[in-house]
Amino acid sequence: MAAKKKSTKPKAQEKHTPSLPAEEAAKVDSISDKQASPEALASTDKEHGLGECLETESPTSGATAGLDLEISGDGTDVIKSDGYLEPHRAYFEQRFGRFKRLLGDIEASEGGIDRFSRSYENFGLHVTEEGVRYREWAPGAKDASLVGDFNGWDVAANPMSRNEFGVWETLVPNTAAGAVAIPHGSHIKVSFVTSDGERVYRLPAWSQYVTQDLSKSPIYEAVFYNPPHRYEFKNARVVPDADLCIYEAHVGISSPEGRVATYKEFKANVLPMIKDLGYNAVQLMAVMEHAYYASFGYQVTSFFAPSSRYGEPDDLRELVDTAHAMGIAVFLDVVHSHACNNVEDGLNKFDGTDHCYFHEGARGRHELWNSRLFNYGNHEVSRFLLSNLRYWIEEFKIDGFRFDGVTSMMYKHHGIAYGFSGHYDEYFTGNTDEDAVGYLMLANYMCHRLYPGFVTIAEDVSGMPALCRAVSEGGVGFDYRLTMSVPDMWIKLLKETRDEDWDITHIAHQLTNRRYQERAITYCESHDQALVGDKTLAFWLMDREMYDNMSDLSPLTPVIERGIALHKMIRLVTCALGGEGYLTFEGNEFGHPEWLDFPREGNGSSFHYARRQFNLVHDKTLRYKYLYRFERSMIHLERQYHWLSAHDQWVTLKHDGDKVLGFERGGLLWLFNFHPFNSYTDYRIGTAWAGKYTVALCTDDTYFLGQGRVDSSVEHSSTPMEWNGRPNFIQVYLPARTAIVLKHE
Repeated sequence: MAAKKKSTKPKAQEKHTPSLPAEEAAKVDSISDKQASPEALASTDKEHGLGECLETESPTSGATAGLDLEISGDGTDVIKSDGYLEPHRAYFEQRFGRFKRLLGDIEASEGGIDRFSRSYENFGLHVTEEGVRYREWAPGAKDASLVGDFNGWDVAANPMSRNEFGVWETLVPNTAAGAVAIPHGSHIKVSFVTSDGERVYRLPAWSQYVTQDLSKSPIYEAVFYNPPHRYEFKNARVVPDADLCIYEAHVGISSPEGRVATYKEFKANVLPMIKDLGYNAVQLMAVMEHAYYASFGYQVTSFFAPSSRYGEPDDLRELVDTAHAMGIAVFLDVVHSHACNNVEDGLNKFDGTDHCYFHEGARGRHELWNSRLFNYGNHEVSRFLLSNLRYWIEEFKIDGFRFDGVTSMMYKHHGIAYGFSGHYDEYFTGNTDEDAVGYLMLANYMCHRLYPGFVTIAEDVSGMPALCRAVSEGGVGFDYRLTMSVPDMWIKLLKETRDEDWDITHIAHQLTNRRYQERAITYCESHDQALVGDKTLAFWLMDREMYDNMSDLSPLTPVIERGIALHKMIRLVTCALGGEGYLTFEGNEFGHPEWLDFPREGNGSSFHYARRQFNLVHDKTLRYKYLYRFERSMIHLERQYHWLSAHDQWVTLKHDGDKVLGFERGGLLWLFNFHPFNSYTDYRIGTAWAGKYTVALCTDDTYFLGQGRVDSSVEHSSTPMEWNGRPNFIQVYLPARTAIVLKHE
């Protein structure tokens, strides 16, 4: 039975915290006025597969004595910049002490997190000089054997032996001629005898290549992947830029044709476009193998296997290598928040028990996603997940991870039907799953310790304080969180509010509402906004008129003119003011119409909406090219001025009557007139910088299908007089539905 689609994210509301009113500089402290004593953290029950069990009592015990200075301290440095955390000092001390005990246990029993996270080199199937060695953790099994095409599926041919930790192992010797006994491309499985005496067949948990033949069955088959010539990387990994511009993409939909696209096609057709646009990172979704295509990759069955729908593992390696040659970092969407419920081709009931990789009973099941929840406190589960991260970095040269479903991981309620108010008791007094938080701290510590510059991004709606502070400071260790409230704000505005009623103060607040010293990736729309049940930003703006009036040969209707103008302005103000990084989902940069829906029973297995119509932007008679041109100009301007990594953000003006927003960032002066009708002559705006100003970018330029009302050759000289709380001002012509970016000499 195929896995069911992950239908929704946790039904939780993202907490919005107020920005500092004096500076409005997107440096945000959360508010809380109640004190509470945190609950003591329970020690973790570990089952070790290799090495000895070591129990520690305190952060200063022998297990942690040899740790490096990077993790010295008590984990309360985060309190220095957020006084509202002070009542929870004991919590942070205990959480940090627990992290150090976990790390100390790994160092003592496994030889360190470096070696521990390389367990993918020992578990699963590996070709050695003697033959193929296979190792698997299955503590609930009573007997095990490796079977496949190579031995006629004979359970007696290659039995496995078990150690005291539940790890099974066997060696398939080379042939008499010295050849590998398991042919490349042949099918394999592991057969277990459960505690009830039942013989079951499973895909190896560490499988690196699995395939599906829907003409025969929806069940995946494990394939022994040992090609005679492996792809050899020509380029080093890329250290991502400080000002991230991320192009989120799904390989399978990356074609105008109604079919599954391939890694090779993505390399040839999409990467050059990403490079041309100026994006410096690509975020690949739905790469970990998943049984149900329509789940968008969120029902993972084989964590170490790149999806075979798009090609072979070496095809993905070549894609990554090509991106690196272009200077583009490659991020991977990591789904460690849950696993597919499938038994025959997933991890569920792997050894015949309900609790091998997951919690037993209700705690081990996500009621909305119909999936299994990992037991993060188990030593062998930590081995599996940390090694999974390391595998993608080492074997595919991945430069960063987007961790999906972090809210579901960090809370016992998984965010289901829970609205976060922002009160700190919601985070630090019993709701938090400390095993999951401990795992995330280990994961972030490992990635950053072993790979300086590596990027981790959290998909979290709760607004947990210190989520994006370094582990050494007492944080969870992510580099960025996603600003999930921003796209919701734009969609809500377009759905419910007339243009003339837009609240500019509210827009500015939402865009600058970020935690102090915690970076964020902002966006107008990601894959979530395009999935079935919603539609793209462009389609909200222009709807059915996109079918008939997006040609230069047709009249420029008011709906299309408004839609194109606001599409540019919304994307520009979000990129300029909304975070320390920016993200778009593929196709949306040129106003992709409609929505995203994968072939499934409910739509007649149609691929019509499971594709990206890049042909629209390549057709020079269509108006999509204007939005592409603007996106390219916007991203290249960011590459020049680096406002995403700048620290000089200052909101100068929020005028709800005029519908005007003005601010400084990255050495540029930004002006947005969202009014649908009113244009302003000699509009005065305060600025920090004296001198001459010229236009760096204008949404009303005819090159972007604007009306050309702004003369970009005009110089604006500042006047040394305080205005809007700034020491100078300039005066500009500001047309309706227009944004102007000004540079100064």
